[in-house]
Amino acid sequence: MNSRRKFLKTTGLASISVLAASACQPADKKKKNKRIVEPVKPLAISTWKNGMQANEAGWKVLSAGGRALDAVEQGVKVVEANPDDMSVGYGGRPDRDGIVTLDACIMDETGNAGSVCALENIKHPISVARRVMEKTPHVMLAGDGALQFAIEEGFPKENILTEKARKQYVEWRKTSDYKPVINIENHDTIGMLALDQTGNISGACTTSGLAYKMHGRVGDSPIIGAGMYCDNEVGGAVATGMGELVMKTLGSFLVVELMNQGATPQEAVEEAIYRIVKKIPGYQDFQIGYLAVNKYGETGAYSLHKGFNYALYANQENKLIDSDYYLKQK
Repeated sequence: MNSRRKFLKTTGLASISVLAASACQPADKKKKNKRIVEPVKPLAISTWKNGMQANEAGWKVLSAGGRALDAVEQGVKVVEANPDDMSVGYGGRPDRDGIVTLDACIMDETGNAGSVCALENIKHPISVARRVMEKTPHVMLAGDGALQFAIEEGFPKENILTEKARKQYVEWRKTSDYKPVINIENHDTIGMLALDQTGNISGACTTSGLAYKMHGRVGDSPIIGAGMYCDNEVGGAVATGMGELVMKTLGSFLVVELMNQGATPQEAVEEAIYRIVKKIPGYQDFQIGYLAVNKYGETGAYSLHKGFNYALYANQENKLIDSDYYLKQK
């Protein structure tokens, strides 16, 4: 434990010194993330096992020379439409009032972004988020306003509470005991990043949020810089797990900024987890996982607990990989 504290202190001080030194330099003099590696592109990386399906859909876009933005949208839509996935989109578990509310965000290679939160009765919130990005002067629309916009844009209003999810909710109401379970309720997101053949990066994140949450609760997934963030000169990151912990540390922005200061994707996601460990009491009770990719196609993955996995499609192969994690048995 003492060695761990010493390591955290050292890495924290190192990060601060790097950031402070960078802040004192003119923008054109800042250290850039340069490594002698052969770029890996195209590439798609997604959270959890459902990312395998997302990657397959995204790869169809990428392998045809398509845009990373289209790849991430098409990829996560597959998961949103799957009624057997009970943490995203259609089939997602409802809140404690029995209402399914959806959150999503998307970001392109130019820095444009769009998101929706607490959206009801729309199967594909990621596509609504893209319309917010492309057709409004705003970044985020919420609740009734997001639904109004979606309907005006031609998205059909439909019941997205499946019979399976309804029955589970009725059973839960017998006790109304709210206690998130690590790697079950907490993998409440499909987050996806893509690097296309032109070297552009985009990202998407979509969820139905924590099962049986308070009505109106919004997690990290629709928040640019928390659930997902991209900088086309540097790379991108996505988060999954207990959103409150990610929001308190602005995790995805942190990962990208650390890469901007010279960290590898793996170093950056590990530091983002260490920030949670250092700053948030009770972190042991929750799961958080981060994924990152930089402009060279280098990737990183790290989580608090064992059990986080991710899908990586690169070099013509789609693989499910177990992430390294912080809380190992001693």
